Amino acid sequence: MNELGIPFIVLAAIFLLVIMALCLFGVRRFQLRRALGTVDASIRVRGNRWQMGVCRYQESDLEWFRLLSLSPIPRRRMVRSAIELVGRRQPTETELTRVPPDTVIVTLSYKGEEVLLAMKFGAYAGLSSWLEAGPVVGIGTWR
Repeated sequence: MNELGIPFIVLAAIFLLVIMALCLFGVRRFQLRRALGTVDASIRVRGNRWQMGVCRYQESDLEWFRLLSLSPIPRRRMVRSAIELVGRRQPTETELTRVPPDTVIVTLSYKGEEVLLAMKFGAYAGLSSWLEAGPVVGIGTWR
């Protein structure tokens, strides 16, 4: 092989790995969005940072997946019966630069912990309907 052959092969391999990773991200995103009950939602994590992700409503769970991840396992899972919808508000000035435009900040209480989600208003309406339609624990009837 000549002097340019090995660097070319290394660069081609790196390029191929990057393309494959991007395809895997796309396939994962497509699989998540394909299921019913999925919405784009950012979540506030430690240090007042926001991470973009996807929420998926299951029968008894609300699952949150990181957007930039290849893992099929949800990063956060909340049991439906333990979630309490506290309210919603508009983003503050500092949050406007960290969350997608035209979102509302939804405050949830989960097992005594405050959880903040940033989502579109339509997604918030779906989340509140999903929570209200759930069964009441211990009674066996619907709300």
